Amino acid sequence: MNYDFLSNNKVYICGEVISEPVFSHEVYGEGFYELQLSVPRLSAHRDIIPITISERLLTDKQIAIGNTIAVKGQFRSYNKIFENKSKLMLTVFVRELVEPNEGNPNIIELVGYVCKPPIFRVTPFNREICDLLLAVNRAYNKSDYLPCIAWGRNARYLKNIQVGEKLVVTGRIQSREYQKRLEDGKDVTKVAYEISINKISSDISIFEMDNPELQADNI
Repeated sequence: MNYDFLSNNKVYICGEVISEPVFSHEVYGEGFYELQLSVPRLSAHRDIIPITISERLLTDKQIAIGNTIAVKGQFRSYNKIFENKSKLMLTVFVRELVEPNEGNPNIIELVGYVCKPPIFRVTPFNREICDLLLAVNRAYNKSDYLPCIAWGRNARYLKNIQVGEKLVVTGRIQSREYQKRLEDGKDVTKVAYEISINKISSDISIFEMDNPELQADNI
């Protein structure tokens, strides 16, 4: 596997297991399961983040509801069919279980390409926001399509970015509830996942210089 495909999408999250593993799919005889982690922010809020983990790692006794675990992996997307409609799903694909550290429990670092025109807006409270979709290359000619959101100075920087431009992004994965009205008029609560950007650059060398220890960490 090309090493770049491992270094351009890196995630570390640490949180509490809040759901039982549910079988997702099988690849070459290896089963993969989905479960959820509750990951704290600096505020009182917690992000509920889905993870996908191999049955080989599920043998670890620490993966039980109520326990805190830390994982390294990649943030991935895939299409799933619901009622004859394709829906973009997002999950942290776990490569390894690690010891929790005392620092930030939610870190993501990406190198990707802008694949849609950015959407810039200003809230009624005069807060500048920009939504962005990044395509991050993966092995075997696959790509992950990851929604990002930025505020303030980062939002202003991104609003004029061109489709196809290569960006380096660091931030955290966040979950967000929203209301959606169905065709029958009923409102349902949905959950969206996105990357909250805290640093962005178009200079790939910055990513390499800022993260020498992660460049050497083959996750």
